[in-house]
Amino acid sequence: MGWVSAGDYEVALDGKKVVCRNASGRHLKSVPPKIADDPAVVGLKQLVEWLERHEQQCLADAERWMVRSLPVPLDVVTRVWPDPAWQSALRDLVVTDAGGAVAGFLRDADPERGLGLVDLDGDTVRIAPDQVRIPHPVLLEDLEELREFAVELGVEQRAQQLFREVWHRPATLDTKATQIEEYAGGVFKQLRFLHGRTAQLGYRVRGGYAVCPVVEDGRAVEARVWIGDYDGYEQTETGPLAWSEPGGRVLRLGQVGPVAWSEGMRMAAALYAGRDIEDEERAA
Repeated sequence: MGWVSAGDYEVALDGKKVVCRNASGRHLKSVPPKIADDPAVVGLKQLVEWLERHEQQCLADAERWMVRSLPVPLDVVTRVWPDPAWQSALRDLVVTDAGGAVAGFLRDADPERGLGLVDLDGDTVRIAPDQVRIPHPVLLEDLEELREFAVELGVEQRAQQLFREVWHRPATLDTKATQIEEYAGGVFKQLRFLHGRTAQLGYRVRGGYAVCPVVEDGRAVEARVWIGDYDGYEQTETGPLAWSEPGGRVLRLGQVGPVAWSEGMRMAAALYAGRDIEDEERAA
């Protein structure tokens, strides 16, 4: 923690908090108001904001690699690993080789020694493939066993992978149908409440739809749930879930891949969970 002068005081960063001490070296409970606009204090606060944005971006990128099950070059992982923000986002994620076989939980990445993993036997191993994958959990055949093993290891994943909610396409599904009604009809007293929930969950709104773009096996697909585009103070409800291609062509349910299916159902369920339950209980 390096101290810099700010008027008659010195300030520094302690984690993500700006701390201050007086001329005698005594630590103060807070930064005095009279130096709040000092360039040193302002600069440290801006640095904290940048670090927070950087952490969020690293986590978002790691989750995007996972959702898309993208092959990640080993060189990329080893180069970003020294960054604490990247390391926090990637640590303990399950990685697989190019063929999809589970290699283990990521614990280290070094340009000379490759990746350090805890394998499924609990042993620490090193691998150095040209590329690795961070698979979406719906693609992991032994997901429940991996979850149990993760609990035994005390694994805490910042990027939701093993404990991400997953939905599998039912075997009895009408593959020629084009939409799912399971999470339709969730009533919200005002449209702005549903729009706000959509944004809070990290989804975009376009043309009255909450949308979740997914790239699966190189193909772009978009899950969509109608949420309304009229007066923000009017009542609305969630519509059915459907999937479409970038050009707008609606897909039949049998054409939707497992990742796009799971992510679309995850979005629809999360939106529906915020509905007005009190009205439902009164109507029951």
